Amino acid sequence: MKKPTLQDVAKLASVSQSTVSQFLNGRYKHMGKDTKKRIEEAIISLEYQPNAVARGLKQKKTTTIGIIVANILHRFSTQVSRGIEDICHQYEYHTIICNADDDPEKEKKYVDMLKAKQVDGFIIIPTGLNEGLYKDLVKERYPLIFLDRKVETLSVPTVTLRNVKAGYEATLHLLDQNHENIAFISSPLTVSTRKERYQGYVKALEDKGAGIKENYVFGGDMNHLKDKFSAMLEAKDPPTAVICGNDRVLKSVLPVLKQQNISMPDELALITFDEVEFSEFFTPAITTVEQPAYEMGEKAADLLLQRINGKAEQAVGETQEFEPKLKIRESSLYKR
Repeated sequence: MKKPTLQDVAKLASVSQSTVSQFLNGRYKHMGKDTKKRIEEAIISLEYQPNAVARGLKQKKTTTIGIIVANILHRFSTQVSRGIEDICHQYEYHTIICNADDDPEKEKKYVDMLKAKQVDGFIIIPTGLNEGLYKDLVKERYPLIFLDRKVETLSVPTVTLRNVKAGYEATLHLLDQNHENIAFISSPLTVSTRKERYQGYVKALEDKGAGIKENYVFGGDMNHLKDKFSAMLEAKDPPTAVICGNDRVLKSVLPVLKQQNISMPDELALITFDEVEFSEFFTPAITTVEQPAYEMGEKAADLLLQRINGKAEQAVGETQEFEPKLKIRESSLYKR
């Protein structure tokens, strides 16, 4: 059967095509109730579906935004994506979510793909290794928001956590529990989020007069994490506490503790960044540094839609920082 057209809807509703178009675009504030009812009934009767591509070309908008996350396996990524999607759904925008795996080549391919799909703007958790790519987006005047991570060389609105404070408070809590040998385990210290958490760790140790022991720090390839952490625990003077840089690090750390039959918190106290799902139901319950990921996603979406709709300047590189929340549970409470 022939697909119904805008003209068919207008004819059945006894109105002009421009009136139907206004209705479909939500411009019916001054339209009579009877007119709106006839158009609605005609659309339902004909099972009419607007051509989104043609509509987007006419309006110079596709009402679609591109989201590129660093790694979809992180609970943070799924939570911020949900926050973004909820705000976009509220304003009738569509989302395309891409997983870059912290790979700059993959990130570039996704940016090119999303540009080809004529998205109206981008929210990116940047790998930090594609500065030229980000600069091109700015030059081409794409509305762009960075999420979680800063790119210091660019004036782009960024939504992030107060990560130095987060690292400081986590370390200070362990120091207050009389721990001196505190390990810091992270994926590569190449992006602002991880670097700032490490800075907070170092600052807390310095402020309390505790020595920084480099052999207690790992910030490298995740493939080597288990071996490096195992070696720390088997050393002559092993750490008595550990801070995990994110939830994926925690997933590598816990099997090592089980393999070496090390109990928490009696033999090793533990804190992890990211509110791990069901963390309060673990035995022992895990102390976490929570970041309000869902709210951060909502804020990023709000900032982007403001720029898409001309309600904010594209070039203003403001940084919106959210507060971390230390949730103290059993895994970090043993006093030596």
